[in-house]
Amino acid sequence: MILQKEADTQAFGYAIAAALKAGDAIALTGPLGVGKTALARGILQSLGHVGEVPSPSFAIVQPYDDTRLPVWHVDLFRIENPEEIHELGLDAADEGVLIVEWPERAGDNAFAQALQLTMNFEPGGARSLTALVPPSWEGRWPPR
Repeated sequence: MILQKEADTQAFGYAIAAALKAGDAIALTGPLGVGKTALARGILQSLGHVGEVPSPSFAIVQPYDDTRLPVWHVDLFRIENPEEIHELGLDAADEGVLIVEWPERAGDNAFAQALQLTMNFEPGGARSLTALVPPSWEGRWPPR
């Protein structure tokens, strides 16, 4: 899928949000500035969050409980050792939705059951998005 501008990325986030259910995890991979947080912003806004959706780069975990489902927006960019992940308390996310940027920092098998979305830069400023869809998303992917 090609996303021409940031508004397209956010709109796709809205479509994903409509398909979400408790216990879902979304792993967002791609280079700095490609639009991972913009996609997360679209998901959160569609779930009912009003207000800013900053990148959780410094906080690492940003919880949202003003949404249809509780959401934990996680940015693992600053994680240097996969062992640090256990200290973040992400087990509570089973009750809601986990959105993880930089999931590769957690190790090879982390978030194996997550919807894996990879974003890359394309010529002209567009972004490409590819998906690895786990069995739990069958019948919900692609989102409408």
